[in-house]
Amino acid sequence: MKLADLDIIVTAPPAPGWGGRYWILVKVTTDTGIIGWGECYASTVGPDAMRAVITDVFARHMAGENPENIELMFRRAYSSGFTQRPDLTVMGAFSGLEIACWDILGKHRDRPIHALIGGRTNNRIRAYTYLYPQDHHPQPAFWADPDMAAEAALTLVDQGYTALKFDPAGPYTIRGGHMPSLHDIATSVAFCKAIRTAVGNRADLLFGTHGQFSTAGAIRMGQAIAPFDPLWYEEPIPPDNTHEMSKVAAKCGVPIATGERLTTRAEFAPVLRSGAASILQPALGRCGGLWEARKIAVLAEAYNAQIAPHLYAGPIEWAANIQLAAAIPNILMAETIETPFHYALIKNTISVENGYIPVPTTPGLGIEIDEALARAHPYTGLDLHLQMQEGPVGYHTANTFAGGAPTQD
Repeated sequence: MKLADLDIIVTAPPAPGWGGRYWILVKVTTDTGIIGWGECYASTVGPDAMRAVITDVFARHMAGENPENIELMFRRAYSSGFTQRPDLTVMGAFSGLEIACWDILGKHRDRPIHALIGGRTNNRIRAYTYLYPQDHHPQPAFWADPDMAAEAALTLVDQGYTALKFDPAGPYTIRGGHMPSLHDIATSVAFCKAIRTAVGNRADLLFGTHGQFSTAGAIRMGQAIAPFDPLWYEEPIPPDNTHEMSKVAAKCGVPIATGERLTTRAEFAPVLRSGAASILQPALGRCGGLWEARKIAVLAEAYNAQIAPHLYAGPIEWAANIQLAAAIPNILMAETIETPFHYALIKNTISVENGYIPVPTTPGLGIEIDEALARAHPYTGLDLHLQMQEGPVGYHTANTFAGGAPTQD
């Protein structure tokens, strides 16, 4: 059996648009006719350029290869161009293709992927979700309103969720770490207080940021929210500065989580060695794929750290996250996005039941893809999957972060 054919579908999720402006789906077919699906969480270049990168990685390192040879193909891609170091775009391309290889192997052997990477450790996975606006919540007011956030939180807890993420601390910018304004600190405290009051001890609070603070600013914000006992404080400073992040971890009193913008164990290992974070959040469509994520989980286990796979993409990456989570002992929880389009694209083959995701037992990723639906929603825009703000953060007025990609028509 050899990898023979590649097709790339760039799908734009319709309104409300949660999960980003587009999802890059890869369909890989073997010479025996088995189809594997993957998803590339790669957003540093536009989708047209990314198509070219994915095509090149497949043709150069994978076409004609037995899909079993995951490690060999990884080494080719990781070392290409005389580099032997993490490349966010190349590894994003490889990650989705690698996931497709595992989907092929599972289907070929009539086994779910988790059975091929260590076997089942967990029958169900604890889910968490962002606080998204409900139908009656006006936008953009929702993103700066603690009472609306608390109402959304209570609704989700009543549905069974036991962990909720929110990020009221203002936008992230191209300018690197900044000192949060007093207004942003006060808003963050108000969100934590309102949500904690609403849900009590029924759910953990997950305080999200996107690497936007200076070290001193991150410590200041962390100490302000610590009284509300968040389970984690996510990526408080730019992700590549693990030494400074370890200072935040030591002084703010809240567990640090990081990893959505890191790739391969080469970038995750320093996080563990420095004590920068105790919760790792690999995005499987970016970090090197399922096998590399399994290695990252093993490294984390040696440091008594836990894994919470990141998801701000489509349901194929979600399915890969669940297969990984089923096979590792140090899974904490998995991010989840529930929209009708997410579910429709995989024909409702994965679900959230009372706050937990039952692990699929069907072959490969355990999902069915509605290929016609994916093709019926092509991305035609020019923006990236997510856009960073160019202007500096203000200190006189509110700094609103509108929860990821804007609503699309």
